[in-house]
Amino acid sequence: MEETQPLEKEHNAEVRSAVVLVYIAEFVKIFIIAAAIILPVRLFLIQPYYVKGSSMEPNFHENEYLIVDKITVNFEKLKRGEVIVFRFPKAEQKFLIKRVIGLPGEKVEACGNTVRVWNKDYPDGITLSENLYNPRQFSGQMFQRCVKEQVGEHEYFVLGDNRPASYDSSIFGTIPDDHLVGRVIFRGLPIEKVRVFGAPQYNLK
Repeated sequence: MEETQPLEKEHNAEVRSAVVLVYIAEFVKIFIIAAAIILPVRLFLIQPYYVKGSSMEPNFHENEYLIVDKITVNFEKLKRGEVIVFRFPKAEQKFLIKRVIGLPGEKVEACGNTVRVWNKDYPDGITLSENLYNPRQFSGQMFQRCVKEQVGEHEYFVLGDNRPASYDSSIFGTIPDDHLVGRVIFRGLPIEKVRVFGAPQYNLK
């Protein structure tokens, strides 16, 4: 009896070691599979971002968790009013969130409290109605100065919703489309503000 106990203990230890190795192998396998699925999705399809600053208030606030669609901007033109994330042309390691206001080929004027656009449908220009996403009235002028920009064929004119506190195209000009990261399509946090986003309707054709 005494001679067999050490053999049993040794056998049990080997079994436990084998079980641990199986669990480790399974964990590594699951990790590799998950990484193979998640990394391409994060790199090429969607990516989460946190809002920083107050430039998009009252619609987006500090530390809100957003999901950005990175794939459709590669083959589908942006629509007016969509909220996007892009690399800042003057510091490409910096990412900004703004709203698309001027489309390729248009002329845009931001002056006082209004935004006006000229295009083939409105050769004499039209003032945008932005009440759907920017209902509050600012005291004083929304823009630091009057700006008129001709938007290139591969460019966009973007503005923050909180115009007096926004560093945007009214200051640094248009952004090239090769600096686009993606469309903001979903807000996941805070829970009480979960929402899917799209392009608002304007007073345009």
